[in-house]
Amino acid sequence: MISFPPAGTEAEFDALTRQDLLPEVTSLTGSLGLGEVVPFTEGSLPVYAVGDDLVLKLFPPVHLDELPTERTMLEVLHGKLPIPTPAVHGVGERDGWGYVLMERLRGETLKDAWPKLSTEDKQRLAPELGEALGALHSLHDPRLDVLDPADWATFVAGQREKVVEHHRRTGLDESWIAQIPAFLDSVDLGTPPVVPLHTEFMRDHLMVVHDGGRPRLTGLFDFEPAMRGAAEYDFVAVGLFVSGGDKDFLRRLLAGYGAEPDEQFSRRCLAYALLHVYSNFTWYFKVLPAPEEPTLESLSRAWW
Repeated sequence: MISFPPAGTEAEFDALTRQDLLPEVTSLTGSLGLGEVVPFTEGSLPVYAVGDDLVLKLFPPVHLDELPTERTMLEVLHGKLPIPTPAVHGVGERDGWGYVLMERLRGETLKDAWPKLSTEDKQRLAPELGEALGALHSLHDPRLDVLDPADWATFVAGQREKVVEHHRRTGLDESWIAQIPAFLDSVDLGTPPVVPLHTEFMRDHLMVVHDGGRPRLTGLFDFEPAMRGAAEYDFVAVGLFVSGGDKDFLRRLLAGYGAEPDEQFSRRCLAYALLHVYSNFTWYFKVLPAPEEPTLESLSRAWW
């Protein structure tokens, strides 16, 4: 039996490629009586196609604490949303590495399909995406109580304390950093109800097929970063990585969600974007439309 290498630190994990791990993965799937293994190229964690119908997702020791979140979300969500989520076929651990064996979704990612879609196709998908996100946020299941953070207000306060340091570390220009404290002071995030969040609801994690020439959503995946918190926290990824500054698309998506955003909606979304765990405005500025003016107020209107 081939053993998985140690990966108890981020550096040890980063040094490993999916190809490096292929002998260990093949040994694992062989012991489970499964078929051929092919690595996927996308994703922050190693993921492999197993035969035609299954996917194996690995959790190295340094990220093993994310496995219960993935498993819980998959088990709770399966069959509960208007679009499919993978069914769990097995969960286990080997040499300190965890794994989830799950159903393989059909189609291609919305990210890959996007350049090929017509404006009309995108407009048809928008309300369906909103409906799916709304269904996720409407779920009530005691099993989701294990999701972090334990207290949303405490989490937001903690993110606020380190927000300037965080954005300076990502290389954001000081002209933007200087605006952050006053902008956040001016935004009332209120005390919203806590709902289950995907946190990375983006084209990369949605699947589509062309059914009779029209795109049809066939899946949502990648749940290890899931949390519980304010619903608008999920609209950070929606605005940045689904609508991408397209106001009409976002309006259609929100209609499908069942939301009637008030005039402060865009400002709250930008506030949560600044406070987001994975926030990187240096990158966002490279891939999203520029605001009319170099201010956070203008930026909120440009992206949401």
